[in-house]
Formats: sequence, structure tokens, C-alpha cells
Amino acid sequence: MSTPPVDDELWSAIGDPTRRTLIDLLLASGPGTATSLSTGLPLTRQAVSKHLAVLDRVGLVRAEPAGRERRYRVDEAQLARAAAQLAAVGATWDARLRRIKRIAEAIERSRNNTEGA
Repeated sequence: MSTPPVDDELWSAIGDPTRRTLIDLLLASGPGTATSLSTGLPLTRQAVSKHLAVLDRVGLVRAEPAGRERRYRVDEAQLARAAAQLAAVGATWDARLRRIKRIAEAIERSRNNTEGA
């Protein structure tokens, strides 16, 4: 079983807790601007804008002009792609852990058989 390719840039973006919070806010409240999103966070509008730019670069959010600002929304297809990657990586690790468990159990049985002889 081979591990599916993982988009490291995507996961680096998701790895930041502030960016995950921004995604959560956008999913819960719908599209928002850096200004509207920063009101509920202990961050400046500029910091929120920088985080949104990272999320936009990897495709997790899409920006549309909204007057002098940009209104961001979650790109659900890209979020689904990220979730699918995570599920695939999880399944791969589950399989690896099952193999490790079988090896450890075989070693333990071998030790028990040797000690009992």
C-alpha cells in the first residue's frame, strides 16, 4: 500500500492554528473580510490579511473584491481535497500500525514459546 501524494504546502497552511481558526470562522459565518474576521480575534487586520493570503495561495479560500477590501470564502472543493488527503494518510498509518502490532505480537509469542521450552 503506497502513501498517496500529499500537498505539503496545503498542509503547512492548515498546520497553523490561526489559519484553522479563520477557516472555522468562514465556515460558521460565511464569507468575510480581513476586517470583519479580525474583530473576533486577538489579531490585527493586517495579520489576518496575511493569513488569508496564505490560505488563498493554497486554494483553501477564494477572494472576491468587496469595495476597498476582499471578501473571502472557503473553497469547499479544496477543503474536501484536504480532508481526503488526511483520510488517506490516516488509513496508511493505520495499516502501518496494524503491521507493527502483528510483528510485536509475533515477537512476544516467540519469546513465550522459547521461555516455555
